[in-house]
Amino acid sequence: MKNSPFFVNIVIHGRRMNKFFAYMKREPVMSTALVLAAAAVCIVHPSGGRILACINVRVLAQLFCLMLTIQAFRSIHVLDALAAGVLELCSSIRVLFFTLVGMVFFCSMIVTNDVALLTFVPFTLIICRKANSNSVTDIVTPHMTAVLVVLETLAANLGSSITPMGNPQNLFLYSFYKISSAAFFGVTLRIGIPSLIMLCAAVLYETRNSGRIEVHIGKVYIESFVKCIIYTVVLVVNLLAVFRVVDYRIAFAVTMIAAAACNIRLFLHIDYSLLLTFTGFFIFTGTVSDIPAVSVFLRRILDRPFSVFAAGILVSQIISNVPAALLLSGFTRNSRQLLLGVNIGGLGTLIASLASIISYKLFRIENVNRQDTGYFRIFTVYNFVFLVFLTGIVWALEYYL
Repeated sequence: MKNSPFFVNIVIHGRRMNKFFAYMKREPVMSTALVLAAAAVCIVHPSGGRILACINVRVLAQLFCLMLTIQAFRSIHVLDALAAGVLELCSSIRVLFFTLVGMVFFCSMIVTNDVALLTFVPFTLIICRKANSNSVTDIVTPHMTAVLVVLETLAANLGSSITPMGNPQNLFLYSFYKISSAAFFGVTLRIGIPSLIMLCAAVLYETRNSGRIEVHIGKVYIESFVKCIIYTVVLVVNLLAVFRVVDYRIAFAVTMIAAAACNIRLFLHIDYSLLLTFTGFFIFTGTVSDIPAVSVFLRRILDRPFSVFAAGILVSQIISNVPAALLLSGFTRNSRQLLLGVNIGGLGTLIASLASIISYKLFRIENVNRQDTGYFRIFTVYNFVFLVFLTGIVWALEYYL
């Protein structure tokens, strides 16, 4: 019986279903987006053409190209080499803090917040561990390491908020509302400048009693300078596409050809769950907006600038800022307030920004079975302090200027 084809097929099918549900469980945001999209389609019964019209192909193509390009740079260790070269110059814990937090802040503007954290948090953990390896006492204590990773997380979320390609919600809003570059930076710098000042103040406070340190992490070399040049050209083409200088379809073709020619395996390392998340929310918001009662109700709630700003912050605390931007954009034309709200909304709870979860997981893996460093408490305190102060500062700038 157990060897019968029917029984074997049931076992194989069961294993596949278990893998499918395990994958869906690992990607709760994507799962939510797809369930909501399926529910909306079942209720509204839109035509196939309407479903396709809900999907913003331009945003998906640009997001795919940027992810592929950044993975290309990571594959030849460009960011690792940059980090290693700069960190060798650090002479004290304060300089180390400023260097790492600063690099995450500015790099996240181009390589996105999650990639910046995936690059620099592991480096941070290695550096802190090596700084203590030859010492009787810890030079960089576990508590200080936790503080540094939390500040890097803040830097990634805040630095990435400044540019259209810094994070997915910015790329979407920049394209969806057709915001001009001047108008976009005029909005986001109201977050960027105060947040940079606050980060510097936090570093000065946390390193007030710090001492000297020597960082030796070894040389890291770029794997191929030819590929580096090719990927740089591809990145420039994609940035030009983001700023609408080059057609996104040309950028897509250039990226696909370069990746296929240089390293076909790059396609295996794309975050396809993020693309599916976008697709699910595109279909959900587009379909739900066709229901008159729902559309009128939500548009009435989001008819004032402050309500959009507050909704962007509050909804982000529950479902994270990328889905919040996708969800709310379908019911308001207040692009400025929504852009501010979802970017500030990346602060606060751990799930407010998916990038925050990345750094938390990396830190937990490094510190498994070790003493409690108070990471979650440090993260919560700093995030809500930054959230409260930036909310007040940004809205004051909006009101008075």
